[in-house]
Amino acid sequence: MQRLMINKLLAWKESSFRKPLILKGIRQVGKTWLLKEFGKLYYENTAYFNFGENIDYKQFFETTKDVKRILRNLMLVSGQKIEPHKTLIIFDEIQDCPNVINSLKYFCENAPEYHIACACSQLGIALAMSSSFPVGKVKLLHVNPMTFTEFLLANKDDNLVEYLNSIDILEPIPQTFFNKLCEKLKMYYVTGGMPEPIQRWSELNDVEAMQESLSSIITAYERDFAKHPNISEYPKISMIFRSIPSQLARENKKFLFNVVKNGARAREYKNALQWLVDAGIVHKIYRSSSPSFPLIAYDDKSAFKIYLADVGLLRALFKLPTFAFGEKNRLFTEFKGALTENFVLQSLVCQSDLTPRYWSQNNPSYEVDFLIQKEDDIYPIEVKADNNTKATSLKKFKELFSDKVKLRIRYSLDNLKLEGDVLNIPLFMIDYTDSLIKLALNKLDKS
Repeated sequence: MQRLMINKLLAWKESSFRKPLILKGIRQVGKTWLLKEFGKLYYENTAYFNFGENIDYKQFFETTKDVKRILRNLMLVSGQKIEPHKTLIIFDEIQDCPNVINSLKYFCENAPEYHIACACSQLGIALAMSSSFPVGKVKLLHVNPMTFTEFLLANKDDNLVEYLNSIDILEPIPQTFFNKLCEKLKMYYVTGGMPEPIQRWSELNDVEAMQESLSSIITAYERDFAKHPNISEYPKISMIFRSIPSQLARENKKFLFNVVKNGARAREYKNALQWLVDAGIVHKIYRSSSPSFPLIAYDDKSAFKIYLADVGLLRALFKLPTFAFGEKNRLFTEFKGALTENFVLQSLVCQSDLTPRYWSQNNPSYEVDFLIQKEDDIYPIEVKADNNTKATSLKKFKELFSDKVKLRIRYSLDNLKLEGDVLNIPLFMIDYTDSLIKLALNKLDKS
């Protein structure tokens, strides 16, 4: 498989300001594979140390902060070769090893000639940040589930990716490409973006194995819930996790604690929800009181939605069978478009350091699904699960904030087009949002 993150790793390798690297992300998102593949492609050799599998490695970080002595001991005990600039040194499963995490400060300061790359769970990083985390001495990169573009590459659909990369004008996609891409997107809804389910589908065409893989990932996450330091939070975390399908299947997807459990109060469950956010298993999207810059300054902390990290995991939680793939647009529209909205959010998160927000008002009721910030501009987004592109909330948003809106965006199953200041992006082109926004703004400037 191909991961576009390799390009970021290469930029890290070649940087004159290189620091030890930590890849963070949810369980089974492919962090270890990425580092091993990167080492194979761009280094003479790779020295791999897994602190979860071999606890004896930890002792070398407990007695000294001399990084060259640490490396010498690791070489002796493992028989692996380590050379400055030529070897990628991988420290895996470091989330439970505070001395290893702390040692990265000394690698940065005293041995920059050694290329250190680590893999750590997102929750592990969140917990380490509160203790002896070497702030400013490491580079953090987040690994997301595979994008739809990466899914196409994994399925040997390079020709479709090449076509999408070639688009430099806002005109309808030819039907032969459009239909193929819609079918591929349906399959992505089925597998999701976690590497193992994609691999089992793309290499084996084994639906049962793919389903089994998704189920095992969900089971692994649920086992992790018990790792909360306060064991009383475990059932609450589990109930919130299992309530996600119910939360997203409602017309108004604002998170409600009483959907988790009848009579549940926010103060009783907020820590459990925050654990899921810290672990990266869910994304928390705040309501914005105003589409102003900076977006983060206008968060309404009392209103938010939550989405799952991966659309395939959400489908599995919904218990939606794979044969829905063959039922026209059912995968896109089922559960009030919950899968589609989750897919859009999951894809947007990969494209920005700032998590999207949403906007709504009552009496009368209007809601814009997402707001994204690009540089100093805010763009409202509406998500349509089919080719019905009537967008009353986008229209109302324009009426209320006309001086702040350069461009409105709609994701749907309609074709690529610019109608006035509304850019309609086919759902399968979501990874190209930035370039399409630039094309649209250029066209608007010239008109």
